[in-house]
This record gives sequence, C-alpha cells and structure tokens, in this order.
Amino acid sequence: MEIVGYAGSILIGVSLGLIGGGGSILTVPVLVYLMGVNPVLATAYSLFVVGLSALVGSFNNMKKGLVSYKTAIVFGIPSMLSVFLTRKYLVPAIPDQIATIGGLEVTKSMGMMLLFAVMMLLASISMIKGRKNALDGEEEEIKFNYPMIVLEGLVVGSLTGLVGAGGGFLIIPALVVLARLPMKLAVGTSLLIIAVKSLVGFLGDISSQPIEWMFLLIFTALAVSGIFVGSWMSNYIPGHKLKKGFGWFVVVMGCWVLTKEIILR
Repeated sequence: MEIVGYAGSILIGVSLGLIGGGGSILTVPVLVYLMGVNPVLATAYSLFVVGLSALVGSFNNMKKGLVSYKTAIVFGIPSMLSVFLTRKYLVPAIPDQIATIGGLEVTKSMGMMLLFAVMMLLASISMIKGRKNALDGEEEEIKFNYPMIVLEGLVVGSLTGLVGAGGGFLIIPALVVLARLPMKLAVGTSLLIIAVKSLVGFLGDISSQPIEWMFLLIFTALAVSGIFVGSWMSNYIPGHKLKKGFGWFVVVMGCWVLTKEIILR
C-alpha cells in the first residue's frame, strides 16, 4: 500500500501540472487511506505538500506577470493569520470525542474527514462547471472590496487550516468578484496565496504534531516531480477537457470518503 501511496503522490503532482489545480484535494485521502497517516496529522502534511506544490506552480506565473502582488497581500494576510491560528490553537483544542449522533460516535478524526469530503464535493462542482472564459482578458481596473476580502480570507484560511486543502476553488471566484481580477491573473495570484498560507499554517503544527520529516520530504518531492511531468504532458493533452473528468472522479472519491466514515466505520 505504501508503494501505491507514493505512486498516488506522483499522480497528485501530475494532475496539478495537467489541470492547473484541484489535484491537491486528493492529498489527504492518499495519506490517510493509502499511507495510514492519522487524519489530523495528514491535514498538517497536506499543508506542506500543497504549499510547496503551489509555490512551484506560481513561479511560472510570476515569470509571465500573472501575479497581482498587492492582491496577494490584501487577501493573504488575513488568510495566513487565520490558518496559522486554526492549526496552532483551534485544531489542538477540538476534543477527540466530539459527539454521539444516533449511536454513531463522531471523533475528531472522523469529523475532519467528513468536513474534507464536503470540501471535495464543493471543489468537484467548481471543476465540472468550469470557469467563465468570458472573464479572460478583461482589463478592468483592480478595485478592492476590503471588508469582504478580509472576511473571505479569514473563512478560507480557517477551512484550509481544518482540512489541509488549498481552497483555490474558493479563492479564485473571490479574486474575480471582490478584486475584479481577470481570470488568468486570479489563477496565478491564487497559487501564490495558497503557497504562502499553507506553509504558514504548517508552521502552526511543528510544535504540536509529530512530523516525520523524511517521509514528508520524500512524499512532497514525488508530488513536485509529478508537476513537471504533468506540465510536459499538458503540451499534448488539453487540460481543460481533463478537468471535468477529474471533477467527476473527485465526486466519487468524496462520496467514498463519506461512505467509509459513516457507513463502513
């Protein structure tokens, strides 16, 4: 199963390179169900994997001038604070036994996996529906709705801290609507935001989680190498066509996680 898990880490990177996002949503299920990592620790590992992968992906956008640094700062600061505080204080404060519902005992690990499954289903909707191409190429002046951007940053940061996912499917629409960024600029900026807030969130775990650095670095290196493979493959395979199919795959995975945690537990 470990070999399959390491192969899964490469596929995560390949999917990121091919479709430009969404692949990181599979990181926690791979770590939990294939590598046998505790769900709480898996969300911490996922932050590191997602953060470094997004950072690698954002370099190419920086070279192309597809990153709005001012927007990244305005959106990223509340998001970084939120994810750090969530990992540092909120996650450790959640009791191991949350509640008992109809004879079903909801544990901390189970609750985090259920929340993650919901995030997977929300992300899949974004991938299946696709982005509005009409927004591509708009050259509106960037205007900030500061209160809503701060609120959105706090919400996305909290969710990222709880489930270990990047949340690009939440960030990109927010940047388009609240900061009026063109779609391509929003995508590039979101990668930088995801990278920074995920890595900052991981810092909140270093003192409270038993990090196995060798395992984490090998897993992350394989995922990052997969990004380069996926980027090369994207020259021959149209990623936008794969994204809808991948979205349906995430739907199946999300439903499977729900079934495993509620029915098969």
